[in-house]
Amino acid sequence: MVRRKKQLVISKHLSKKEFTILVGQRQIGKSTLLKQMYEDLKLKGETCYFLNLDRKDILDDLNMNPENLFKICPLIDGKKIIVFIDEIQYLDDATTFLKLLFDEYNNRLKIVATGSSAFYIDKQFKDSLVGRKKIFQMGTLDFEEFLHFKGRNDLVDEIAKLKSRKATKSIHENLLWAYMDEFVNYGGYPAVVLENNIEEKLELLREIRDSYIKRDLLESGVTDETKFYRMLMLLASQSGNMLNVNEISNTLRMTNSTVENYLYVLQKCFHITIVKPFYNNLRKELTKMPKVYVHDLGLRNILINYFAPIEQRADKGLILENLCFRVLSQNYEQDQIKYWRTADGNEVDFIVETQYLKGFAVEVKFNEQEARLSKFKKFISNYPDFPLEFWWWKKMNLIV
Repeated sequence: MVRRKKQLVISKHLSKKEFTILVGQRQIGKSTLLKQMYEDLKLKGETCYFLNLDRKDILDDLNMNPENLFKICPLIDGKKIIVFIDEIQYLDDATTFLKLLFDEYNNRLKIVATGSSAFYIDKQFKDSLVGRKKIFQMGTLDFEEFLHFKGRNDLVDEIAKLKSRKATKSIHENLLWAYMDEFVNYGGYPAVVLENNIEEKLELLREIRDSYIKRDLLESGVTDETKFYRMLMLLASQSGNMLNVNEISNTLRMTNSTVENYLYVLQKCFHITIVKPFYNNLRKELTKMPKVYVHDLGLRNILINYFAPIEQRADKGLILENLCFRVLSQNYEQDQIKYWRTADGNEVDFIVETQYLKGFAVEVKFNEQEARLSKFKKFISNYPDFPLEFWWWKKMNLIV
């Protein structure tokens, strides 16, 4: 059974008092992960229950009174029970449900739940559950998980040897790059990865684009579906570029407030991330506009309907930059990742602030030949505490 990396992280939190909440895009395997953890604990002899709120009878009982949970999942004297709840956002008031149960029963009850954007987007959820929950965000598969899902654990081991320098060259190099090419074209949604037929992959991506994102719109209160999709397609085509709200507003004939609202929804649905500029009061560091990145490259590519081997793509630089952002976001918090650009055009793709005014910088170039430190003298001289690294396409299997 293939397992996600996030499962180990979440499992370590099961012993904590706070409730455990797992959020992320639809169709990334949250329910599967929840069931795997439930089955693991059952095998260890723990008292645990699994509830799917797709079942209307259970949903009605819990909406009537949160304590009806114990009719389905009886408490046991002297022992803590663990209740796994899938799709908790279907409750009429999930926040009050969790707050009441935590405040009254946290010594006897642990809840582990998945929730969609509609649950996570609710301001009351954040304010009322402070100190009562810990949120874990899960994304689509990274490249290592992609290889595991492909049944190629041998290639994961091969990459580990290359990273540790126990090997300098792989005999499977061509195969690794073929898989990497598939990954950046079709992304990391588990069902898409497991499907080997290209047409079926595309059909699954269309379903995610047309059906599952539509559910996000409904739950988030978006009423103009056409304009929302047009904006999402525009953002996908510009992924890695600076985000100009006025320009989007004029292009799509939408108000700035509507654009801002849709950007908020897209972030809370985990489809995009906004990266802010880094600056330290240099007079020419005037750029205030953020950059935007799409979380999954398969979704990005189906939105713009562009699939081709990366070496042949006109947007290969943007694809690689988006991939690099994804790698960084797996290891650092969103507010630690920024970019640097001055008014006179000097730019560095990523600044990672690991501590106050210290960290490292990453410049993305498709070919190694383009990686020249001489072009970045201004940044290097002004920011000696951010050593500059170059990431290029043929280096990516040592980074991902």
